[in-house]
Amino acid sequence: MTPLDKMVPGQQGKVVELVGDSPVSRRLMELGMVPGRHIKYIRKAPLRDPLVVQIEGSCLSLRHAEASLVKVEVEK
Repeated sequence: MTPLDKMVPGQQGKVVELVGDSPVSRRLMELGMVPGRHIKYIRKAPLRDPLVVQIEGSCLSLRHAEASLVKVEVEK
């Protein structure tokens, strides 16, 4: 498993888990980032934050601190 913030643009995979039970991780689940969903890392900003991911047809912009809570099984 790889944290979402450690992936590189163009990589894709499947959400495996969200770490913790913080308001941020609950909000990510409300936005559709739940285990089993397909996710694609689209791009990152030049100064690191934010990064853009596509999950089930929706694009989300996340800070690296938020993305580090998402564990992904990267497709080869």
